[in-house]
Amino acid sequence: MSEASVNVGGRSRPRSALLFALGLVLFLVLLALGTWQVQRLHWKEGLLQTIDQRTHSAPLPLAEVEKEFASTGDVDYTPVTVTGTFLHSGERHFYATWEGDAGFNVYTPLALDDGRFVLINRGFVPYDLKDAAKRTKGQVAGKITVTGLARNPLPAKPSMMLPDNDVAKNIFYWKDRDVMAASAGLPAGFTLVPIFIDADKTPNPGGLPVGGVTIIDLPNSHLQYAVTWYGLAAALAAVLILRLRRPAKED
Repeated sequence: MSEASVNVGGRSRPRSALLFALGLVLFLVLLALGTWQVQRLHWKEGLLQTIDQRTHSAPLPLAEVEKEFASTGDVDYTPVTVTGTFLHSGERHFYATWEGDAGFNVYTPLALDDGRFVLINRGFVPYDLKDAAKRTKGQVAGKITVTGLARNPLPAKPSMMLPDNDVAKNIFYWKDRDVMAASAGLPAGFTLVPIFIDADKTPNPGGLPVGGVTIIDLPNSHLQYAVTWYGLAAALAAVLILRLRRPAKED
């Protein structure tokens, strides 16, 4: 009887040591997750500060914004002004919602004086007004100056959950800049400015498209996540300490 107890105890000690080791590994993982969220918090706060500074700055000429993009690859939300002539026949339609309504953001090529083109997000139109023939007043002719926010191009489809773009029906679910331009009927050998521009709230004739639809809403929940991970790590540490302090005869 006594020998069996010793054997059982002998078997329990390695098991306890293994459980403690696994708990220690989990504790370190929780600490790492918490630290990663703190790092993400600092990154997100810096990003939000940069966006706030950019959106409250004076508009820059397109040439300056292009120079910055060539240098850093990032001009998102930088105010910019550009002059050219819209090629309305090349409208591309990006599926979107605005103030609870489903519809499309209208991306129209703007022909620049140097022969290049830039895609302008002129704003939102309701779903049943996708056809430009139903909103002819907004098809402004002649040279026009557009002020808005520069937007970085997307390097790839941002999520596998998004549907594929339906180019044949001119319905885009993600902003594939190159395909948008290639399907817009631009002249052969055209050159495209490497960024998008979201037009500001300046009203268009007839009220459509509705400009100023850029949504700047970057969630910042990293502090809550960090507290959660660190809290779990603290709770696990308490359990491990209690385990260490348990009398050996209880094993």
